[in-house]
Amino acid sequence: MLIGVVAIQGDFAEHIEMLQRLGVGAKKVRLPQDLEGIDGVIIPGGESTTLGIVGSRYGLLDALRERILDGLPVFGTCAGAIVLAKTILESDQPRIGVMDIVVNRNAYGRQKDSFEADIFVPKLGEVPVRGVFIRAPVIEAVGEGVEVLAELDGKPVFVRQGNTIATTFHPELTDDTRIHRYFLRICQKA
Repeated sequence: MLIGVVAIQGDFAEHIEMLQRLGVGAKKVRLPQDLEGIDGVIIPGGESTTLGIVGSRYGLLDALRERILDGLPVFGTCAGAIVLAKTILESDQPRIGVMDIVVNRNAYGRQKDSFEADIFVPKLGEVPVRGVFIRAPVIEAVGEGVEVLAELDGKPVFVRQGNTIATTFHPELTDDTRIHRYFLRICQKA
């Protein structure tokens, strides 16, 4: 299995390291041609506006949208969740826009307001996942086809729609591999 990791900006190296720990091949994705031969793609956290502008300039967002709509599994964390969202409140930034969620950028506050919390994800067992929230977005609403896999304070923080999953936190910044393994199972089934 080979997973592409969008490597325009942000914490792509941590996702690649996590995949390598799981014995899975990882490939940096910067241009549309980098999508060839991959079984899934991860869009990491970072700065969603930069990701959108640069990804749009090089045709990557359109190529990703096309491949995702054709069934390519995708996992977006934090900024990745933002660019996957159909609706970003108070923003017209470039996005892929394939996930029926409404996102509020930086809703938890600035960098200094970053925090960690235990997140209960029933599909992953009884032990909570440690969520690292860094200038994290809030998912304000989900569409009919979106499954909420975990919440924090009544707000979705981990969602799935078909072969697309998104977290508003950073599982790649912990030693817990369960969310990445969950994504890899989606990739295997696709």
